[in-house]
Amino acid sequence: MIAKFGRSRWLLVAAATLLLASVVLAQGGIMRGSGRRGFDISQDRRGVPTWEIDERYRGDLFTFVRVRYDSYGRGGGWATDYPDADLNLSLRLQQLTTFKVNPEPIVLDLTDDRLFDYPFIYMAEPGGLFFSEPEIESLRKYLLNGGFLMADDFWGDSEYENIRMQLARVFPDRSPQDLPLSHEIFHCVYDLKEKPQMPAIEWAVRFKDVEVRTWEPARDGSDTTQVNYRALFDDDGRMMVLLCHNTDLGDGWEREGEDPYYFEEFAVKRAYPMGINIITYAMTH
Repeated sequence: MIAKFGRSRWLLVAAATLLLASVVLAQGGIMRGSGRRGFDISQDRRGVPTWEIDERYRGDLFTFVRVRYDSYGRGGGWATDYPDADLNLSLRLQQLTTFKVNPEPIVLDLTDDRLFDYPFIYMAEPGGLFFSEPEIESLRKYLLNGGFLMADDFWGDSEYENIRMQLARVFPDRSPQDLPLSHEIFHCVYDLKEKPQMPAIEWAVRFKDVEVRTWEPARDGSDTTQVNYRALFDDDGRMMVLLCHNTDLGDGWEREGEDPYYFEEFAVKRAYPMGINIITYAMTH
């Protein structure tokens, strides 16, 4: 039997800073930490700095885990925004919180036994995926044993309905619940005044001289101007799954350095604060 994940060792996270905008961006679209003590530039990390870790605490590091899946009907699938989003978010967690973070994010299949070593997993573009039966069984066991799944970057009614139906195969007796702005996940580190919505960089920059464009069109033509955060809970009221619908937080992490407007208006104000809040909440509840 797989033991439930403990949470006490993760109660390390505390204050984050809103001084993210003061970090110098390098050319080429990647935030670089040149001149920062303890950080080195590595060619194989796409220009993202790395940092030393204390081997005595390797087992207590937070590792960003991305879920890989085979099936997909449209779009970019599991690898959307990979690996830059994963690398950049890991760096920001190390810089801006008291988390001790693994500088090397990983990718795992839902059927990989190693999945149960990691309390947090991330899934991109689930709007067209179809779980196999082994994936359903493994995901159900993972979540009921204390794991947390964040699903991001799916737009419109049909893509939401797809992931809702797939999760209903995992938990036929549970339905996603809308999270109000008053929920702790929006305030646990950064005190957010609205539910953050992120468009892909192309849509944000295209309209920057007209409006702060926070949404992008759905493939099915349905309305996407309203961002939704919905969750599945276990029998004890613990959040197991967070569905980030009509938003693309991953693009804010991946492409933070490509345009100053996108960085300041979206990465700083929306993508990183919400990402840090979600991970903090997941690791401390």
